[in-house]
Amino acid sequence: MNQFIQGWRNYFKIADIKKYAGKIDGHIRRRLRACDWKEWKKVRTKFRNLTRLGIKKGKAWQYANSRKGYWRNSKSPALDQAMNNRYWLQQGLKQLTNIIT
Repeated sequence: MNQFIQGWRNYFKIADIKKYAGKIDGHIRRRLRACDWKEWKKVRTKFRNLTRLGIKKGKAWQYANSRKGYWRNSKSPALDQAMNNRYWLQQGLKQLTNIIT
């Protein structure tokens, strides 16, 4: 993913895409949250990972048992709080907004 983001930066370096960079970053993070949510599969795994990421047990259990789709859950407050910008920076994900100045 970092190579993709770096390529976008190099390709659009001369263009003015600052206002779109934030939208693209948000979409990439949401897509990655959906992929992680799908990867966790079982309710027990979702619950365990949400509590590890700092979500209270009651809310973690509520969201882990959700029957909503992966894309819809990726925008839920629990996942949004657990996998915020700081989390993705720690994982090594580059951001277009930080690269384009």
